[in-house]
Amino acid sequence: MLDITTTTQNARVPVTIIHISGEIDSSNYKLFQEQAEEAVADGARYLLLDMKNVAYISSAGLRVIHTLFNKLRDIHKDANDDELRKKMSAGAYKSPYVKVTNLSERVKEAFELSGFDVYIEVLDDLSAAVRSF
Repeated sequence: MLDITTTTQNARVPVTIIHISGEIDSSNYKLFQEQAEEAVADGARYLLLDMKNVAYISSAGLRVIHTLFNKLRDIHKDANDDELRKKMSAGAYKSPYVKVTNLSERVKEAFELSGFDVYIEVLDDLSAAVRSF
């Protein structure tokens, strides 16, 4: 069962924290996607995904994170696709809009194997993650 709650904390900017509990897979990723997209529709511009209680994430869950990355990049219009590719291949780009925290070893491995750690910052501490925005 997937449980998702959302809170907001103020750093330099208001940070919307999506607290996720459970396994994210093909049977429930739509709930994750709907709640995250609802937060963006309600004005969230900086998302922190707190995955402290996520034991597993499938490619469907990773796709949701990638979709959020693209949606927020479109809203902020920070770099065009060519600039972004160059920065990412040089290791010089991490999304300032979507970050993750508290990954279990299994989820961190999936994140790294899929290359998400190249462009999405992974932080180990919720407070430090909020302050990083």
